[in-house]
Amino acid sequence: MTDRSSTERARGLYDQYAPRYDRDTGIYERVMLGDGRSWACSQAQGDVLEVAVGTGRNLPFYPLGIRLVGVDLSPAMLAIARDRACRLGVDVELREADAQALPFEDAGFDTVVCTLGLSSIPDDRAAVAQMYRVLRPGGQVRLMGHVASDKPVVRAAQHLLERYSLPLVGDHQTRRQLPLVLEAGFVVRQRRSFRGGAIERLAAVKPFG
Repeated sequence: MTDRSSTERARGLYDQYAPRYDRDTGIYERVMLGDGRSWACSQAQGDVLEVAVGTGRNLPFYPLGIRLVGVDLSPAMLAIARDRACRLGVDVELREADAQALPFEDAGFDTVVCTLGLSSIPDDRAAVAQMYRVLRPGGQVRLMGHVASDKPVVRAAQHLLERYSLPLVGDHQTRRQLPLVLEAGFVVRQRRSFRGGAIERLAAVKPFG
C-alpha cells in the first residue's frame, strides 16, 4: 500500500520546485537526455496517457492525431503545463492525479509515456502496475529516466548525487525500471542505455490474453 505521507510530501516538494523546474531540467536535458523526449513521445498512438507530465516539456514531441491526457501530482507543475499547452496550441487534457492510483478505467489507453517520473514517484512499483492496468492489450509503454548504472564508478557518483536530490525533490538516482516492467507483465521490445548506463530508454507492450 502506498504511504500517503510520502505522496503528500512529493506533492509539496514539486509544488515548491515548479518555478525552477524548467531552468534546472533544461540544463540536465542538454547534458544527459539528448533526443530522449522525442524518442519517448513521437511513436505514441491512439489514446495516450502521459504519467508525471510535469511542466509539459514533452508536449512539443507528440504526433498529430492522438488523444492526449497528462496527469501529475503537483498543481503548480500542471499550471505551467497548461500555459505551455496554450502557447504551443497542443490539445491535451491535463488532470491532477496520483500515478500510484490512476483515476482511469482498465484498458483505456493505447500508449503510456513516462519520462523522468518513476525516479520521484514514491511507489514506483505501484505506478508501473497502474500503467499496465490502464493499457489495452497490445498497447505500449515508453519510459525514459535515470537508473542505477551497471558501472561502479558511475553508480558511486549517482549515490553521491542522491544525497542531494532525495531531500530536495525526492528524486532517486539508483532505481531500476526493468524489473518493475517485467514484474507487471510487460514484454520488453526495446531497451537502450546512455551516459555510462545512467539513462535508460525502455519500450514494452502489454500482451494479449
